[in-house]
Amino acid sequence: MKELQYLNKYFVKYKYRFLLGIVITIVAQIFKLYVPKFFGDSIRAIENTSILKAEAKTILLNNFIYTLIVAFIGGFLTFLMRQTLIVMSRHIEFDLKNDIYKHYQTLTQRFYKKNRTGDLMNRISEDVSKVRMYVGPSVMYSINTLIIFIVVIIQMVLISPQLTFYSLLPLPLLSYGIFKISSQIHKKSGLFQQNLSTLSSFTQEIFSGIRVIKAYAIEEKKQNEFNVLAKDSRNKAMDLAKTNALFGPLLILLIGLSNLIVIYVGGTMYINKTIPDFGVIAQFVLYINMLTWPVASLGWVSSLVQEAEASQKRINEFLNEEPEIQNTNNNPSTIEGTIKFDNVSFEYEDTNIMALDHVSFEIQKGKTLAILGKTGSGKSTLLTLISRLYDTQKGTVFIDNKDIKELNLFDLRNQISVVPQDAFLFSDSIKNNIKFGNEEASDNEVIEAAKKAVVHDNIMNFNLQYETILGERGITLSGGQKQRVSIARALIKNAPILLLDDCLSAVDTETEETILNNLLEYCKDKTTIIVSHRISSAKNADSIIILEDGKILEQGTHSQLLELNGYYKELYVKQLSEKEID
Repeated sequence: MKELQYLNKYFVKYKYRFLLGIVITIVAQIFKLYVPKFFGDSIRAIENTSILKAEAKTILLNNFIYTLIVAFIGGFLTFLMRQTLIVMSRHIEFDLKNDIYKHYQTLTQRFYKKNRTGDLMNRISEDVSKVRMYVGPSVMYSINTLIIFIVVIIQMVLISPQLTFYSLLPLPLLSYGIFKISSQIHKKSGLFQQNLSTLSSFTQEIFSGIRVIKAYAIEEKKQNEFNVLAKDSRNKAMDLAKTNALFGPLLILLIGLSNLIVIYVGGTMYINKTIPDFGVIAQFVLYINMLTWPVASLGWVSSLVQEAEASQKRINEFLNEEPEIQNTNNNPSTIEGTIKFDNVSFEYEDTNIMALDHVSFEIQKGKTLAILGKTGSGKSTLLTLISRLYDTQKGTVFIDNKDIKELNLFDLRNQISVVPQDAFLFSDSIKNNIKFGNEEASDNEVIEAAKKAVVHDNIMNFNLQYETILGERGITLSGGQKQRVSIARALIKNAPILLLDDCLSAVDTETEETILNNLLEYCKDKTTIIVSHRISSAKNADSIIILEDGKILEQGTHSQLLELNGYYKELYVKQLSEKEID
C-alpha cells in the first residue's frame, strides 16, 4: 500500500464527499439489518401455535410491507452511496491524469529520449484506469464491507454469541486465502501492465513509421513481431485471470460452510432449547448471506488494490522524475535579443558525444548569425541551449548579459520562435497549425505569415484551403510544404529571437531565395540564427560561424570567410559549381 499513499492528497481534497459517502453507507447498512429481523418475526408468528391465524396473517402482512419499505430505502441509499463515492473516483481520475500530463510537460528532452511514447501513453491511460478502480469501487466496497461486518456481527452477538462464534469460524481460512492470492495478483499484475506498455509502444511506433515499413515491404516481419508480443500479453493476462478466478470458488465454499455450521449448530441448539425459537436460525442464515457479497467482494477488492498498487508504482516512477531544467525565477523576464556564448561545452550523457567544445561568440540584438558545418558538428545542439532544452555542463549562455538560467523559463521560451529540423505539425487544420505560434492571431495575420513563408499559394490550391485537416505529423503535406507551414508558425509568433534549424532543406533554391528575401525585412529588428548546409542561406548574415566537431573552425562575414580560403570557401565553390551544373 506504500505506493498508493500518493493518492491520499486527493482523498483530502474530496474529504466532504468521502465522509458523506461513509455516512450514507452506515445508514444504508443499518436499514438492511431490519430485513432478517422481520423475517425472523414472521417465522416465529408461523411457528407460534398460541396466537390466532388472523393475528399471524396480520403479522406476516405487516412484516412484508415493512420489508418492502426498508428494502426501498436501503436501495435508494445504496444508489446515493455509489453516486457519492464512484463520482469522487472520477474526479480523482481527472485530477491524476492532469497532474501526470502537467508533469510530463516539465520533463526534459533527456527523459523523452529514454522513454517510449507508447509507455508514456499507457501510464496516463491504462494505469490511471486501474488506479481509479481503487479510489472508486475498491474504497466503496471496502467501506461497505467493514460497516456491514460491524453492524451484522454486533446484531448476531446480541442474539446468540455462541452461534455467532461457530458461524464465523471459516473467516480465518478466508483471510489467509485472500492474503496468499493477493500477493500473486500484485506480482502478475505488474508484469501484465509492463508488457502492455511494451505492446503499446511497439504498435505506436509501427503506425508512425508505416510508410517506411511499406516501402521496405517488411509488413510480414513486423506482423510476426507483433504476434509474439500479443501472445506474451495474452499469456500474462490469462495467468492473471486464472489467479483472480480462485477467489470466487474459495469464498463461496467458505460462505457455504458457514451456512452449514449455522444450520447444524443452530439446529442442535434449538433441539437443546439453548436458543428460544427456530426464527433465530432463519435470522442467522440471512445474516450470513448478507455477508456473502461483502466477503465475496473482498477477493475482487483485494485484486483491484493489488493491480492499482502495481499501476501506481509505474506512475510514481515518472512522477518522481525531477526535471533537470528548473525555473529559478518566477518574476517576469523581458528579452531584447543579445546572445552570448562564453566558453560553452556540452556533452550528451547517453552517448558521451561532445557536441560543443569551448564555444564562444556573441550576436547583438537585431543581427543575424548563420551557422554552417558538417552533420554532427553541434549546430542543432547550440540552438537547444538557447531555448534551454538542455543546460550547459561548462561555460555560460547569456541573453541580454544575464545568465540564461536566471531568466524566467516560460518567458524565455515564449520570446523565442523556433523552426526545428523535423517540421512537426499537429493533426489539425493548416490555419490552427500556423496559429499555434499565436492563438490570438487573426485570419489576415495567418495569411500574411503564410505568404512570407511562400506557402500561401499551395494552401489555396487545396479544396478546403486553410481549413484543410492534416494527417498525423502533417503527413498530408510534402516535406517542403511542412517546412514552410512550420516557418509561418514561427513568424506569426513575432518573437524577438528567431531560430531556424536547417528548415529550408526540403525546398528548392528559388523558393529558398524568396523566403530569405522575405525574412530580411521581417528580421531587421530581431536576433536571428540560421542553421544550414547551404551557403545561399548564410551569405547575407551579419556573421557566420563554421562548426566542426563542436568547435568553431572559422568565423566572420561572407567576404571575410571567402578570403580565408578554408572550409567555407571550399563549400562555396562546390555549391556554386553544382548550381551551374543544374
